[in-house]
Formats: sequence, structure tokens, C-alpha cells
Amino acid sequence: MSEAKGFEGAVPSVLFVCVHNAGRSQMAAAWLAHLAGGRIEVRSAGSAPAETINPAVAGAMREVGVDISAEVPKVLTAEAVQASDVVITMGCGDACPVFPGKRYLDWKLDDPAGQGVAAVRPIRDEIRVRVEALIAELLLR
Repeated sequence: MSEAKGFEGAVPSVLFVCVHNAGRSQMAAAWLAHLAGGRIEVRSAGSAPAETINPAVAGAMREVGVDISAEVPKVLTAEAVQASDVVITMGCGDACPVFPGKRYLDWKLDDPAGQGVAAVRPIRDEIRVRVEALIAELLLR
């Protein structure tokens, strides 16, 4: 098993944040969990979480063999940010708390809210590309 780059043998932790935690952040968390195989701790949350996962997002992920239908949107907490090494925002704006010593990235991605599966596919695929690059960066090969 690889050690995490810059984490001295510890498993790095990533938090994905978007407004509703029903689309982009859920897809990113699912991709990271699926592709990293437990080598990276994964969290997701929303600054104003929805009641349920966006069904078009769940459908688009199901098409690629990743089932997120049982996931539930979670509220963003300061504790989740503090417990994460890398915080990746996706349009949560100023609602995301900032703590020293954390690495913050902002991924500009289209919002899948109100879109059908066909419109979600390119967002899903772009997130996968970004997650693969993040994995390569965080883990020594």
C-alpha cells in the first residue's frame, strides 16, 4: 500500500463541499472512494444540504457502476473541515469555513441541479478526471 504524499504514512483526508451536497460533491466523494480504494479518507457536505440526492446524479453514477442512491446530503460543519487535509469547494462561496493549515481548492463545475442525466454525464466525467489527478497527487505511486 502506498503512503500518502506529505502525510507521513497517515491516510490523507479530503472533504468535498457544494451548496446542496446532492450533486457535484456527492459525485466527487463517490469517485474518490471508488478509485482510491480506501487509501484516502473521503467526506462530503453542503452549506445548505438538500433533502435527497439529485436523482439524475444518482442515475449518471449508476451508469458507470457507482451506486450513490443510499447517500444522504450532510450539513457542512467546522469539525468536518478541521478533520480534513484537503477541502475542495464546488460553488459553496463564503459559507465554507477556512482554517489554517488546510489546503483549499475550488473546482469550477456546472451545477447539475434541475438537469437530466444527459446533462449530468459531462459533469460526472469531468469530476472523474479531476479526482484521478487528485489521487495521483496525494498518493505516491
